[in-house]
Amino acid sequence: MSTGVQTKVGTFIWHENHSTDVEKSKSFYTGLLGWQTETWPGEMEYTIIKVGDKGHGGFMAAQEAPSRWLGHVLVEDTDEAARRAEAAGGSVLSGPEDIPEVGRFALISDPQGAIVSAFAPQGDGELTEGVFVWDELHTSDPAAAKSFYGEVFGWTARDQDMGGMTYTIFQSPGGTDVGGCMKLMEGMQAPPHWLVYIGTDDVDASTARAKELGATVHIEPADIPSVGRFSVLQDPTGAVFGLYKGTPQ
Repeated sequence: MSTGVQTKVGTFIWHENHSTDVEKSKSFYTGLLGWQTETWPGEMEYTIIKVGDKGHGGFMAAQEAPSRWLGHVLVEDTDEAARRAEAAGGSVLSGPEDIPEVGRFALISDPQGAIVSAFAPQGDGELTEGVFVWDELHTSDPAAAKSFYGEVFGWTARDQDMGGMTYTIFQSPGGTDVGGCMKLMEGMQAPPHWLVYIGTDDVDASTARAKELGATVHIEPADIPSVGRFSVLQDPTGAVFGLYKGTPQ
């Protein structure tokens, strides 16, 4: 790996929408966010999400319902990450497996059931930022999650008080904030999961537009003091995601 790629080890570098209706998902997100798409020229049916003429993620058919977003974390060695995941009490759902001309991945479930991918790219491709802006783990056991992801990805964790609740920030081995972690809210009818936030210039307008396009709003636009504004939605095929705009510093 080049020095630039090595500094990104342990960070989320790609996000995929695994959809039960790929065409409906593509129509929703392009209509909501103005994304462009490009068909991947390989054997697998795969559509690349393009913003500013750069790839940031993709759409592909889900192997099973419901639809969901999947985050890929950059690792140096996919097989070693998979081994560490199993040793730490998680399970490898798929792989390690090569994607020709792209890289090698393993689909990992943590001990509480949240799913993430460990991905080692082939070569030193460009790493893009600015579309998928944050990843957040909602888990039944934050302490166990800190231990697991520390073992698998080398993440460290720091807790902070967020107005009566504890919020954990995960940091990569290089010291970059890579994601958040919080205990599943009481009454939330959802299993442990990773939630991706997509950047927008106007959370309220984008949330209203998402409703028009058939989304369900789980959390209406709200402020996080001194941090930013967000909402949480479910797209028309069932994948849950957040919208976010940070507060200028």
